[in-house]
Amino acid sequence: MKAFVHEYGELKLKDMNEPFADHGQVAVSIRTAGLNRRDVAVPGRRGNDAGALILGSDGAGVIEAVGEGVSEFSVGDEVIINPSLGWYENSEAPPEQFDILGMPDNGTFTEYIVLPAEQIEQKPAHLSWEEAGVLALSGLTGYRALFTKGNIQSGETLFIPGAGSGVATYLIQFAKQAGARVIVTSRSGEKRNQALELGADRALDTNSDWPAELKEETIDIVIDSVGRATFNRSLEVLKKGGRLVTFGATTEDTIELNLRKFFYGQYKLIGSTMGSQEELRAMLELIDEHQIHPTVGRTYRLEEAHDAMNYLKENKQFGKVALKITE
Repeated sequence: MKAFVHEYGELKLKDMNEPFADHGQVAVSIRTAGLNRRDVAVPGRRGNDAGALILGSDGAGVIEAVGEGVSEFSVGDEVIINPSLGWYENSEAPPEQFDILGMPDNGTFTEYIVLPAEQIEQKPAHLSWEEAGVLALSGLTGYRALFTKGNIQSGETLFIPGAGSGVATYLIQFAKQAGARVIVTSRSGEKRNQALELGADRALDTNSDWPAELKEETIDIVIDSVGRATFNRSLEVLKKGGRLVTFGATTEDTIELNLRKFFYGQYKLIGSTMGSQEELRAMLELIDEHQIHPTVGRTYRLEEAHDAMNYLKENKQFGKVALKITE
């Protein structure tokens, strides 16, 4: 089978042995996979001395074979892959055994993958293959940040720095279904317009004066994945006693924080990452009930995976980047 791998410091398409579905496992023919920033970071974390690893955490496809002991799935089922490994019930933090598909285990940028049946969910029928393939990781991350950790309520106002990320596009749609008001930012006028079309109520230029722009608004919750570049700017516009949920740092990991200003403001700082199987299933119910469609900004072929990763690095996308694996 063909797979896109990182091997001894090199990214390349490679022929790999097709895996076999053993007891409790299913073999999935991948139709589409989704790119995440994690995929861009993995090669740097592995270095130049590690053997071939198939990249990719997100994917959707058709079950080709089921191992002994699997009764909940059948050959021909259309499914999505849950990239959150070893985290089943919702909890305050991931369990010790939690990991993410795509390192150290082989991932989804491949024609076939074998996984435990517990890592598979039925594909929502209204989604295209491209939409299903980019759904799980970003959608689950957004769902947990917004509902489990952020506890968004109808009538509240959510502020999202950076409108173009995959998670941001889910947050906009999920928050609107929850009855919230949504304000986003972007340097790109095109992305701001796309965010408004997706359902955001306001879209600000990232370089604008946020306190001046939002002086008539009450920001109840901020969900920030940018990191150092926006963290303190977000605190400036958050109401006293408001919640700031963070799940990423696309700029820098470390920030400077005025602690006295923070505790006088009675702010709540909440960390979040990925989510559990229980939350993924709740997110899929929300997607199905409201017929929500993931935003796919661009689709590449498996042979173009290197180009797709470079495109993601440039931050030009609005929504998700997909890889078409098989027809």
